[in-house]
Amino acid sequence: MSLLELVRLAISRLGTSRVRSFLTMLGIIIGVASVVALVSVGQGASTGITNRISSLGTNLLTINAGATFSGGVRSAAGSATTLTLDDAAAIGEVSGVAAVSPELSTSAFVVAGDLNTTTTVLGTTQDYPTVRAYELWQGSFLTDTSVEQALRVAVLGATTAEDLGLDASSIGSEITVGGIPFEVVGILQTKGSTGFSSGDDQVLIPVSTLKRYFTGTASTGVRSIGVSVATAKQMETVKAEITAVLEERHGISSTESDDFSIADQTQLLSTATSIFGLLTVLLAGVASISLIVGGIGIMNIMLVSVRERTREIGIRKAIGARSRDILLQFMVEALVLSILGGVIGVLVGLVASALIGALAGWGFVFNPLTLVVATVFSLVVGVLFGVWPARQAAKLNPIAALRFE
Repeated sequence: MSLLELVRLAISRLGTSRVRSFLTMLGIIIGVASVVALVSVGQGASTGITNRISSLGTNLLTINAGATFSGGVRSAAGSATTLTLDDAAAIGEVSGVAAVSPELSTSAFVVAGDLNTTTTVLGTTQDYPTVRAYELWQGSFLTDTSVEQALRVAVLGATTAEDLGLDASSIGSEITVGGIPFEVVGILQTKGSTGFSSGDDQVLIPVSTLKRYFTGTASTGVRSIGVSVATAKQMETVKAEITAVLEERHGISSTESDDFSIADQTQLLSTATSIFGLLTVLLAGVASISLIVGGIGIMNIMLVSVRERTREIGIRKAIGARSRDILLQFMVEALVLSILGGVIGVLVGLVASALIGALAGWGFVFNPLTLVVATVFSLVVGVLFGVWPARQAAKLNPIAALRFE
């Protein structure tokens, strides 16, 4: 018999017991759907985290000040004033640096009319939107003049503006930050949270203004410096050059530890991608267990089918069917069950992936390779778990089979 005839015969045979066939395929359907959905979840989560990290800035390097020690106890990074505005200016001269934004923050009570909120007040410079990949929604950002003259002007994050009931018409209005009046000159576009903090819940003011009115010090120290590198290929080179510049400025010898640290966005992205890659493989491995269970179900039902059709096999052999014909017939039936289950499973998995992506917020992540692997896996399951029942059928003695009741 030709392969096409065997497929037609298998479909016809399976159609005579639709409920049993569907229940047999259910294991494969669940297995394939689980693989497709869980791999999609892993890839979607990876994409979401990667986008969040990328949204922190363009080719970002973050330089943090060192830590202070008190009674032998080390404080958090950035607690020491080892970075200054002059350091930021020197870093801006390094080849490959596109923008630099020194940063110093505090927390303050902010009031606009009858509404108020307590939020982060970040002192920075005019390059902050370039470094941290922010865009203005309304108004303008800080300028060289506002930084140099320590003007009382403020740019609000989207969440802070919403909490204070401010909108596009509020540009030029007055708010108080820590009891000090400030003019609202701009409102940022919504960016979303990054980790445990929200980049939309903050008030940006000139770093010189923050020092004058909030820290009560004339020092030029800052907690961190954000650096945007011109191209991703220059990240390592620029990082090395910045390290050399700061070591020279701080008088740090080759045998001493640096009083600063540099966080590399590229390394963070690479680490996140690696972790979620392993997570995706783990999820696919767990989901594959249900495929094996489905394969056992196919083997079980095919063994039952061989026993039920023993007399039929005997008649076919008696009129000239060869053992390999019987073997192929039962193998094709097992493959049809597995492939049909795989196709339905893929469709169910795609629907589940779309729903999960919509609820989680990363959208529908589609990888054709996942579908290919899931389909091939279901095919392999059909072959592996269909061989033994097919061999059992092929080895039946035609005389004994004809006597079987």
